[in-house]
Amino acid sequence: MGSLVLVLRLVLADLRRHRAQAAMLLLAVTVATATMALGLSLRGVSDALYEQTRAATAGPDVVALSGATGPAVTSALASLASAPGVIAHHGPYRIVYADLTTRDATPSRVVVHGFADKPGPVNRPLVTSGHWVRSGGTVLERGFATALGAGVGDRVTIAGRSYPVVGIAVTAATSIYPGAAQIGPGGGGSDYSGLAWMTRDDARTLASSRDLPVTTAIDLRLRDPAATEAFRDAHRDPAMPVNFHSWQFTAAADMGLLKNSQPILIVGSWLLSFLAITGVAALAAGRAVEQTRRAGLLKAVGAAPGLIAAVLLTEYLALALAGDALGLLIARLAAPVIASPTASRIGEAAGPSGATVATATVLAVAVAVLSTLRPTLRALRTATVTALTATAHQPRHRPRLTALSALLPTPLLLGLRLTARRPGRAVLQACSTATTVIGIVALLTLHAQPERGYGLDGSTVLPNLRGEHDRLLMLAVTILLIALAVVNTITFTWTTAMEARATMAVARTLGATPGQISAGLSAAQLLPGLPGAIIGVPLGTGLLSLFAARNAVDPPSSWLFGAVLATLLATAAFTALPARLAARRPVAQALSAETG
Repeated sequence: MGSLVLVLRLVLADLRRHRAQAAMLLLAVTVATATMALGLSLRGVSDALYEQTRAATAGPDVVALSGATGPAVTSALASLASAPGVIAHHGPYRIVYADLTTRDATPSRVVVHGFADKPGPVNRPLVTSGHWVRSGGTVLERGFATALGAGVGDRVTIAGRSYPVVGIAVTAATSIYPGAAQIGPGGGGSDYSGLAWMTRDDARTLASSRDLPVTTAIDLRLRDPAATEAFRDAHRDPAMPVNFHSWQFTAAADMGLLKNSQPILIVGSWLLSFLAITGVAALAAGRAVEQTRRAGLLKAVGAAPGLIAAVLLTEYLALALAGDALGLLIARLAAPVIASPTASRIGEAAGPSGATVATATVLAVAVAVLSTLRPTLRALRTATVTALTATAHQPRHRPRLTALSALLPTPLLLGLRLTARRPGRAVLQACSTATTVIGIVALLTLHAQPERGYGLDGSTVLPNLRGEHDRLLMLAVTILLIALAVVNTITFTWTTAMEARATMAVARTLGATPGQISAGLSAAQLLPGLPGAIIGVPLGTGLLSLFAARNAVDPPSSWLFGAVLATLLATAAFTALPARLAARRPVAQALSAETG
């Protein structure tokens, strides 16, 4: 217990002394774990929302549809209600394919289900606003109504006839908006469509008055809901083609709207984790001398290597686990919104699964360990006397580089020498910049893709929800990447300035101005940032090619060039302040501190 209390006190004291570094690690781990947890949870959350909607609406296990009409089709579908294994049914009922226009002239495809005034034991849509169908009125599916901006009391025009909206409801018999069509007219291909309900008589009148395409359907509940495949195989009839849509099929179709969401979040979490590792590694490297002296003090009072390692690593591990918990909480709160971009489903999403929690925790621990393991091992291996007298690492003298850099302007000369003396940090800065550019290229590529709207004939009056959802997710991931990259850049600049304060002070005694010192520190970040930004473009394009469709469109070259230029300008801007603050430190103070 004494050792544990000692470790906790030392860790808390160190956290109080380094609040900014602690906040950076907490932020980095939080965004990385939250993004990964969201990506891993999407399918589970989508399935959970479907299951809750299915339970609340008595959703069918199988929906049988035929593109033909007439007494023979109706009789064939009705015979399925008495098939072995069927315990309840609804229908057969009529599905009418039509066009809908709102009061503000928003056009869309719509499928109209002709239902009874009182829903049966299977497929009972849950009314969330208003009331159920009545003669002369229509009920809109909630996801469809939300997209249209329509509510109870509004009027919509279906196939040229005006109807009041008497209710808003949800169902699990069809996939989420805009996938209500199931099969298209005549059993052919379907198009983006919303769902509406009318009474049976109104649906029959609508179809006959305009000679609209009609499909016949029946909803079935099985004794064994898992036996949908066997039921479908047992009732195939070449003479009477029937499409069977199982509840598993509908649940999987809901994920179609999230087709790109998982890759965006999972790959985004990889990139964010990499930025977190580079940033924390830079912090750990900047504190290497301090940690080595701390290890020497602990050795001098008799601390064992295990205790010293615990003191040095616990701070980072504790912050990483705190960030992990915060990231999982954020994922828990954001998952329902991201997993259900339409209002077609109801219910609450459960928290991340055990596997997701374990994966996110492993990621958080990996960020902490990979970032700090090397400085910790170095501190442990350093002899006690050496550790107590440790000073900043002295770089090797490179005569050829010195001769070449002497011909350059003073800011560039200083920046090149600082970069060459710390090649590891230069690589980290280049990688951080490349990672950020990868995210920006992905965002630009996503915005360059043409897409078909959900309105009539592909009109963008009703936007493509999947495209909008993907762009918003990619924008959020890119903003997080940029935020971490900015923190990393400031960290790199400040750490470099602190380590090179004696060198910069000597340069000032030889005539360099504070402005030149500041420009030199900025140049030390821009020099590795330039190749990083250039390399990030093909890396981003190559990474996207693994997930993009075959007909994907590349963004204009001017966009990519602008991304590289904006990244470099932003790097220069964000290095200016810490570089300026470091350059204004008095020369005598810097030299006396180094001597002391």
